[in-house]
Amino acid sequence: MPDHQETASLVFLILAGPLAFFIAWSDLRTMKIPTWSTDLLLGIFAVAGLFVLPFDVWAWRWLNFVVVFLIAIILFYTVRFGAGDGKYAASMAPFIDPAHVIVVVYLYSAFLLAAFFTHRAMRAVPSVRRMTPEWTSWTRKDFPMGLAISGTFLSYLFFTAFPAAYDALMFDFFPAVYEAIFRRSM
Repeated sequence: MPDHQETASLVFLILAGPLAFFIAWSDLRTMKIPTWSTDLLLGIFAVAGLFVLPFDVWAWRWLNFVVVFLIAIILFYTVRFGAGDGKYAASMAPFIDPAHVIVVVYLYSAFLLAAFFTHRAMRAVPSVRRMTPEWTSWTRKDFPMGLAISGTFLSYLFFTAFPAAYDALMFDFFPAVYEAIFRRSM
């Protein structure tokens, strides 16, 4: 990982983290991701990225935005992927180092499953629904993908800002869990 990555990710986490939490909350509450929030996220990258990334890296990362935005448009017209979700994913894309795409895909897969099942379980709990009666996502058939996208984004920034945490998770925690589950059953 380049030397600038840890510093850049920490700065991005501090600046964009609260916005990612807001977007997840907004999607849960209204099933909408406001355009101003995705524009602001892109603005954070545009301005802060100039200061924390080498110029050539910053400039090439804009290609991430274009590629993900085009994919989002295709998904919107073919499988009804939400427009706000697509704008959010595209606005998040410049923050991602292209060398880490496979890690982001794995993170997103994990967060999508966890967020979906947690959301469905929580909406079945009457006390949770009474605390948040105005949340549209409780009654809709579709799922607030902004929740999973935010989890992916925040965890990616955290793990790239603090690579020792990623190493501990991947090389200490998961092998120990694997050992405890699968070795005992044999």
